[in-house]
Amino acid sequence: MDFNTTPSDHLRELQRRLGYLLIGIVAIFAALLLRSWYLQITKGNYYKEQSENNRVRVVYVQPPRGQILDRRGELLANNVPSFNLYLVLEDVLDRRSLLDQLARLIELDREELDRKMNSRKNNVPYMPIKIKEGLSLKEVALIESHRLDLAGVVLEAEPQRNYLYGSLAAHLLGYVGEISPAELQESENINVLPGTSVGQSGVEKTYDPHVRGEVGQKIIEVDAVGHEMKILRVQEPVAGNDLYLTIDLDVQKAAEEALGASSGTIVALDPRNGEVLAMTSHPPFDPNQLSRSLSSAAWETLASDPGHPLTNRATQGQYPPGSTFKLVVSSAALETKEISPTDKITCLGGMPFGKRIYNDWKKGGHGPMDLHSAIVQSCDVFFYEVGRRVGIERIADYASRYGLGQPTGIELTSEKGGVVPSSQWKIRTKGEPWYPGETLSASIGQGFVTVTPLQLANLIGTVAMSGVRYQPHLIKAVRDRVTGRLFEFPPVRVGKVEIAEETYDAIRQALAGVVSEPHGTGGAARSKKVTIGGKTGTAQVVEAKPGVATKSLPKELQDHAWFIAFAPVENPRIAVAVLVEHGGHGGETAAPLARRVIEEYLKNDRPEIPQQL
Repeated sequence: MDFNTTPSDHLRELQRRLGYLLIGIVAIFAALLLRSWYLQITKGNYYKEQSENNRVRVVYVQPPRGQILDRRGELLANNVPSFNLYLVLEDVLDRRSLLDQLARLIELDREELDRKMNSRKNNVPYMPIKIKEGLSLKEVALIESHRLDLAGVVLEAEPQRNYLYGSLAAHLLGYVGEISPAELQESENINVLPGTSVGQSGVEKTYDPHVRGEVGQKIIEVDAVGHEMKILRVQEPVAGNDLYLTIDLDVQKAAEEALGASSGTIVALDPRNGEVLAMTSHPPFDPNQLSRSLSSAAWETLASDPGHPLTNRATQGQYPPGSTFKLVVSSAALETKEISPTDKITCLGGMPFGKRIYNDWKKGGHGPMDLHSAIVQSCDVFFYEVGRRVGIERIADYASRYGLGQPTGIELTSEKGGVVPSSQWKIRTKGEPWYPGETLSASIGQGFVTVTPLQLANLIGTVAMSGVRYQPHLIKAVRDRVTGRLFEFPPVRVGKVEIAEETYDAIRQALAGVVSEPHGTGGAARSKKVTIGGKTGTAQVVEAKPGVATKSLPKELQDHAWFIAFAPVENPRIAVAVLVEHGGHGGETAAPLARRVIEEYLKNDRPEIPQQL
């Protein structure tokens, strides 16, 4: 004991300690008040939302997409029920453990799941991520039996796109798929939620806003691990509108069957309005496969297939038109008065020009030829000389008037244009001058000339209609699913190729002779049921060497076979373009296919869709 301290010293020491204690108490209360202010004021809304989501959530209900039907109301694409598995990441305590547990119950692509969850930029709280679709009933039962142990796992019954005829018209219809992060950033998708299925190609993509429908909402009460306990309120989704296409299902089937296992395409149009009656592209793909969960490996296999099944050959394939291009050269020659219908040019099997001989397809030649016989027998030498007289600039002018080398404007994305060469085009693209010999090659649809099959179908249709050209289109009408009202799409007339009617008459008579006359190259298209006019074409893939038969080359180097046609000759109602890749001579390979499609379409009267359904 310190005998030198006094009671007053003890009192001051006690007061000093009490002061420190008071300061400590005040500091603690201040910290508590600051924390309380931070939690309630600064983070109040956040924790309120967290609390609400532990009790009440909004679940978005996907609408069924509109149906797709043919011109007569035959169903092509609808929706079927599907069980889909989702994951709400905010409810998952241990992601790795949960996925391990799910993998023991059902088959999962772990690599794909990791990629999907890591790449998803999800700004919507508690937005489920689809981890598997199309679960079997056995898988559904397994998930339901372990429901209490699977925090964050949600099982939903939703509509799934279904294409009734598999690969039939696949490139035209397209397919759907879950919207990607990149697509979500596009302006047209500003109101689309993550996880929504949208059109990825074909009319599914072009008319996606029409067929997608409106998302519904379900307000539910959930437990601590996110499982639904009670439905509080439901706003039903609105189904998408129905699309009526211009195609005829029976004609489409006939075209698919005619092409068979060959690579190529068949396009059929109504030349009176531009409606597409059929459009095939082989090899095809199955849109049902692409519209459901597809692993990266499966997609890579499909995308790298050497047959290019994802390419729509009708609108994206760019090929030399071969002798079908002689219609353009004939138009230019008659209109510029470089020849008359009765002028004759003698074909001896080849035409010397410069330092080489430009051979005819017929060894020994055709003899004296006028325009009619040159088209009927497809005499190359005749058109070499005619093309030389007309010149590349005027040939290019008339080809452009017919719409060759340009996208047609059909409602499909990624349509290609092709090439209609000219001297200016070559300087611009090749940095070289145009050589006269190149005009001879262009005159028979070789050299730099490339077109799409759709353009050639439109060309023969335009000739059949005396120059009236329509924009090819696929949509006939849209039916509003809410009101039931039908909105029809009128044809779009592009314009008229101003050529004398006498020129069109001369060309059409020759096209009829291609099929009906004894020496016509398109005799295999002759029909007992309808008069058909057409033009054969054989497009070289590689330049033939003297003395080497094309058929002796490997398949991938053999010529492409063309046939373009219209019917009936006296009253045209259908125009067709057939391309068989590496099929050889167009008259042998492609012409019979066109006949099958034409006969199918014209065999009986076909009722159109009603005004009100």
